[in-house]
Amino acid sequence: MGKYEKLLNEAENKVIVIEKYFKSDAKGLCKGRKVGISKAIQTSHEKVCILAEELGHYYTTCGEIIDQSILDNRRQERRARAWAYEKLVPISSFINAYERRLQGRHELAELLDVTEDFINEALEHYKGKYGLYINMGEYTIMFEPLHVIKKIRGGMDG
Repeated sequence: MGKYEKLLNEAENKVIVIEKYFKSDAKGLCKGRKVGISKAIQTSHEKVCILAEELGHYYTTCGEIIDQSILDNRRQERRARAWAYEKLVPISSFINAYERRLQGRHELAELLDVTEDFINEALEHYKGKYGLYINMGEYTIMFEPLHVIKKIRGGMDG
């Protein structure tokens, strides 16, 4: 089962997800308990990212927030995106990629079934939340440039 189907299953009793062609250029919309995903989306990776963001809107925002010139609407948009980043690209995924010896953001995006742009946005989110790095147990995750260092017996390995 792909990540898109997993997200659909998680949301099954909470929202109705409909795939359709939109009149606008929107890729996803959330209104109440209905989420619309554009059938014009080209890749499964992008579809996963859009669904996660729209679910983020369902779980974290209220009302119509289309007008992004309003400060509160921008805050709600950031909150929905943060939910999506933390859902699809949890901090632990960087450690997992390091342990699997993945090379670069492309391989990480493939592993997580998301777009490289989404990885980049998630890294910016984490950098804004934690600063340039975070220590997690025996690991240090650096967000810029993306790098994981594993501490061993008083030394470092990266």
